[in-house]
Amino acid sequence: MAESKGALIAKSVQKHAGRAKEKFLQNLGKVDRTLDDIFEEHLQNFNRQHQQAMRLQKEFNNYIRCIRAVQTASKSLMEAITEVYESGWSGHDLLYVQAQNMEMLWQDFSHKLGDQVLIPLNTYTNQFPEVRKKVEKRGRKLVDYDSQRHSFQNLQANAAKRRDDVKVTKGREQLEEAKRTYEVLNSELHDELPALYDSRVLFYVNNLQTLFSAEQLFHSESSKVFLELEAITDKLATDCQRGGYKKPALNNTAHNNNLPLNGNGGANAVQPAASPALNGNSRPSPPPDSLPPASPDDVTPSDSPTKDKPEEKDEIKEETPVIPATLAVAPSAPARHAENDKEKETNGDASDKKVEELYDIPVADNCEILSGSPVPPEKPHGEEKKQIDVELGSEKERKDSHSEQRDEVYDIPVGATLSGLPAGTLYRVRATYRYTREDSDELSFDVGDVIRVVEYDDPEEQEEGWLMGIKESTNEKGMFPANFTRPI
Repeated sequence: MAESKGALIAKSVQKHAGRAKEKFLQNLGKVDRTLDDIFEEHLQNFNRQHQQAMRLQKEFNNYIRCIRAVQTASKSLMEAITEVYESGWSGHDLLYVQAQNMEMLWQDFSHKLGDQVLIPLNTYTNQFPEVRKKVEKRGRKLVDYDSQRHSFQNLQANAAKRRDDVKVTKGREQLEEAKRTYEVLNSELHDELPALYDSRVLFYVNNLQTLFSAEQLFHSESSKVFLELEAITDKLATDCQRGGYKKPALNNTAHNNNLPLNGNGGANAVQPAASPALNGNSRPSPPPDSLPPASPDDVTPSDSPTKDKPEEKDEIKEETPVIPATLAVAPSAPARHAENDKEKETNGDASDKKVEELYDIPVADNCEILSGSPVPPEKPHGEEKKQIDVELGSEKERKDSHSEQRDEVYDIPVGATLSGLPAGTLYRVRATYRYTREDSDELSFDVGDVIRVVEYDDPEEQEEGWLMGIKESTNEKGMFPANFTRPI
């Protein structure tokens, strides 16, 4: 056993040594080499085909890995979307169904690429190593054949001198055996290499068609899913624009700013909600975020009748403080859109209109709005009488009066600094109360924010008690209630 194994090793070493010697002599040009140009052409095609197939396999494996990674990412994204999409919103159940459909499409797409594209590609590339081994074996047998051919030629040359017919006969047999082995392998490869090279066309057609078909189906079906998702979000946007998801306002007292007081200061008493107007004790009311409905006694000391002087119900006392119009107008968005004229027309009582006028007084130029400031100077009784007469005039006169009051919005308050202001700035004010906007064209600010007062872009948009300004800290522009600020 040991001897046979040693003999096999010795024989193998002898073959390798003989092949190395033959190649060395061929490279030096000492001996000739058997050439096969047709086989060399087939071998070049095989090498190119093998290289291209291996690259395609490598890139497709990378593509499959990316697809599976995107599948995982898509699943996580859709789960996050379904969590963000609240159950009370329209189309919540439909969105969940479409998310499940998207996950199924990804799974089907991934399986098709793996089973119908990658597996056949792996099978196609697995045949190249086997053919490669056969080509290498054919090369070794060709070297053996050339070696035996050269040995036999040497024996024939020496046989004429030594007349050794036994060695010549043995050499001829070895040469024929080597030639037969080489020709069998060479003949097989002459058939296999062209057939393998020609098969690439049909394989690539089937493989790429499967790939492209799977891609087309996936993207077509996924586009339908995303169209459904887009329709769901469009429906949500429409419902949101119609106010279906807005919280109701905390109070609705801003519409009652200009309601007249009745004789007893009862149910029809004015409640200046959302406005930090001054009360009878010269104190600012709480900010609009926490302002409770005002009682009739908090409006003005002269509005409620007393037991000793019941006749003061229809009179305007000279001690009644003059409240600037910027404090009398409610700063909330609904209030600045209310129609004062409509409310006035529904009250035919002239005495009620007189009392109502106390809350629609033009801007006082000599009043400085300060937190905790004393009551502004009184307005002469004669001017109040004149204002009442204007309110009792025709509809056209009332509109002209409101237009004049709106023009007075840009009267520079006393004490406002005018020097060193940027171009287009009328004056500056500082917020004395916090205000949160209720419309997109309004300006939100906190206590202490500085605002530059500018003119309206469209004079027709001016509203009484409201100013147009730019907040210096953010450069935001919008309307804001003047009674929430003071000039600086």
